[in-house]
Amino acid sequence: MDHLQCQRHLFDLSPDITYLNCAYLSPLLNSSITEGIKGMRRKSRPNEVINENFFEPLEELKLAFAGLIDCENPQRIALQPSASYGIATVVKNLRPKKNGNIVLLHEQFPSNVYGYRDFADRHDVEIRTVRPAEPGLTVHRWNEGILSAIDDDTICVSCPHIHWSDGSIIDLKMIRQKTLEHGALLIVDGTQSVGAMPFSVSDVRPDALICAAYKFLLGPYTTCLSYYGPAFDDGSPLEYNWITREQSDHFANLVEYQDAFRPFAFRYNMGECSNFIMIPMLLESIRQLVRWNPARIQTYCQDIVRPFLDAIKEKGYEFVESERANHLFGIYLSEDSDPKIITEALEKQKIFVSFRGKAIRISPYLYNEQSDLDRLLQCL
Repeated sequence: MDHLQCQRHLFDLSPDITYLNCAYLSPLLNSSITEGIKGMRRKSRPNEVINENFFEPLEELKLAFAGLIDCENPQRIALQPSASYGIATVVKNLRPKKNGNIVLLHEQFPSNVYGYRDFADRHDVEIRTVRPAEPGLTVHRWNEGILSAIDDDTICVSCPHIHWSDGSIIDLKMIRQKTLEHGALLIVDGTQSVGAMPFSVSDVRPDALICAAYKFLLGPYTTCLSYYGPAFDDGSPLEYNWITREQSDHFANLVEYQDAFRPFAFRYNMGECSNFIMIPMLLESIRQLVRWNPARIQTYCQDIVRPFLDAIKEKGYEFVESERANHLFGIYLSEDSDPKIITEALEKQKIFVSFRGKAIRISPYLYNEQSDLDRLLQCL
């Protein structure tokens, strides 16, 4: 597999900034912007919009995303506005158990917590919050804690592929096996990983995979692509819009109301899912990710990050050294460090990162080079 080169020329980032914050918000590809402009022009000429335009672009997007995540059936993909929408869809279809529990991770992203807390309050269900199984900052392993929290009363485990603050990789295949043994669902938040590192639905076999698209899928804000497995085939959607029903492509007969939904995950599409502007933009970005290949993206990030991590370790900073993503990682500060002072100092140098929990979160991408990390190192 050949190595990728820096792709900064495909983005419109200002040449005087060092942007190491893709986990916060990605820039758009120039080609996606072009597709968005085409979409706006299409909407400005409504007489040219035909019935097929409501369905065919969405099907192309589902097919492209299915290829990216190794999903055999594109009809299991739904277009939604946010990760919280995808999780709310899951929560609406959970079945409570007597003395049941839901397993979550400590300091998960809030959208992957609030819906489950509401469900737990309504059904008297325990929330089991897993912390790293081993103490310390250089060893940040979650897997043992998650496995030990799962039992016959577990309703679902909802966790990310990597932790959003420091890039720790969760062993989803091992957790999937344990959930199957105990009749529990596995819900995966792929927002900070899918697109930037390999993920196979066929291999992991989650019951749902939720991916907000404005980070490592390089999509516009207010887009999310979600996979729903067989456990959700007969579930209830959050919305009851016209396009999710059988024969919705027969516009002349829409008032012949249909009780049946289109099969698989189509019922979970958001209202107005035929967005003429955002779908072409997101489709362009997904196709580019397929061409690049997430495995090659990981290798590229690893190559530019390795010298930085070697140098930062010598200066006494701590980070997760193994079982960690290369496109997102956290550097832990000493207890007496002031994140506000550090943030202001970095921004004066036009260096952009995030603070999450007790870590400086650094998330490089293909528009970065090793020189960007050298600038960050100098400033630190």
